[in-house]
Amino acid sequence: MTITDPSGPDQVPPTPSHTVGPFYGYALPFRGGEDIAPLGHPDTITVHGYVLDGDGDPLPDALIELWGPRPDGTVPHVDGSQRRDPATGGHLGRNGVEFTGWGRVQTDANGHWYARTLRPGARGRNAPYLSVCVFARGLLVHLFTRIYLPDDDAALAADPLLTRVGGRRDTLIASEEAGGAYRFDIRLQGEGETVFLEFE
Repeated sequence: MTITDPSGPDQVPPTPSHTVGPFYGYALPFRGGEDIAPLGHPDTITVHGYVLDGDGDPLPDALIELWGPRPDGTVPHVDGSQRRDPATGGHLGRNGVEFTGWGRVQTDANGHWYARTLRPGARGRNAPYLSVCVFARGLLVHLFTRIYLPDDDAALAADPLLTRVGGRRDTLIASEEAGGAYRFDIRLQGEGETVFLEFE
């Protein structure tokens, strides 16, 4: 079979798209990626959950990135959340003092992930939330979503995004658990699919 390149004999045809994983699992995770909050900070919360496929089965090789503001709503601009150790060539995590607002964690063999971060403050008209990016096998492009905390019903009712998604808003709101923990499962498709965002 002959394939004709419409762009001409001197042009290289484009490379076909590929899924984002699971190859990133060898290079992107780094030690301490789940510990976003400085050690002992009083506003620390734990957010955890599972990444689930269309059949409701957990994905053991997904990667989650989180971004969040400080409790006062300001966005941190701290360098050094991920650095190379010049002595070993490995990754260094955080210094345990400064809040970077960013973390990266891989799901475990059961599809579970967790991160310890500071309780995000409200920004503008939005209820407090964490921004999330999901990488997983089978995805051609990574996905963006949000994790809203269920602590302020009035703020959630007035949030512009939650108002727009209507009956699917519950897929963006974590459930509160004991001890400052919140559960948030990410469903990639199927019944109860998480609302994902597209940025233009």
